[in-house]
Amino acid sequence: MRTATEWKDFEVLDTSQGEKLERWGQVILARPDPQVIWNTPKGVEWQKANARYQRSASGGGSWSVRDLPKAEWTIGYKELRFHIRPTGFKHTGLFPEQAVNWDWMADRIRKAERPLSVLNLFAYTGGATLACASAGAKVCHVDASKGMVQWARDNAALSGLSERPIRWIVDDCKKFVEREIRRGNLYDGVVMDPPSYGRGPGGEVWKLEDSVYELVQTCARVLSPDAEFFLLNSYTTGLSPSVMAYILSVTVGKSHGGHVYADEIGLPVSSTGLTLPCGSTAIWCR
Repeated sequence: MRTATEWKDFEVLDTSQGEKLERWGQVILARPDPQVIWNTPKGVEWQKANARYQRSASGGGSWSVRDLPKAEWTIGYKELRFHIRPTGFKHTGLFPEQAVNWDWMADRIRKAERPLSVLNLFAYTGGATLACASAGAKVCHVDASKGMVQWARDNAALSGLSERPIRWIVDDCKKFVEREIRRGNLYDGVVMDPPSYGRGPGGEVWKLEDSVYELVQTCARVLSPDAEFFLLNSYTTGLSPSVMAYILSVTVGKSHGGHVYADEIGLPVSSTGLTLPCGSTAIWCR
């Protein structure tokens, strides 16, 4: 497992009874986590949570606020800066475990010693986009949510990256890639962080495990002949790293050669010294 150990503004303080207690800058939040199936004792630090997200029996949930100082605040990771705000669907606008992938891509881009273009799909609030742009890549950032793309643009401004060559695209990721194929546009790197579950523009149900193979197969067609990497993330518990590695091997590996490896990613838990699993990543590289 690769663990995101270089955070200073973020920390998992403890985990128990289906929840994780996190420090985001100076703000402490308690949020549900399906991986936390253990019932270890909760210490007094849990009483210090500024807000807790509580799920509803009818679906969804809401925040129970004790004394949240601000509705939005800023945290940093190395040279990058991010706006954080609790949303109505328990997220805060950032997945801190992805820092291990940001660092890996940034290092790969710097070592390429040539200009690289990167396609970031399901790009959310732009963590991977900013990491790649900061390392010198030209980035195409694609997400179906206009609000999330604006959030990413705000993070770019906060990080001093507004003038970097970043295309901001509000579109369905699969449809955008299909148009890029028709236009003959190619990329040296692809990073894909699709949701486990969603609904298409026509209301159709979309499940990652049912769609990921076809999606990767399509996206492999926008890789340049001398592409550097293809990075696939998953938070779906039933989609193991080995399955994701197999998919990359029979798609990107078949067309481009190279190497494929996959593993879990996670976050250190301060109270125990152990690691909280936070999904998986499969990587193809030249």
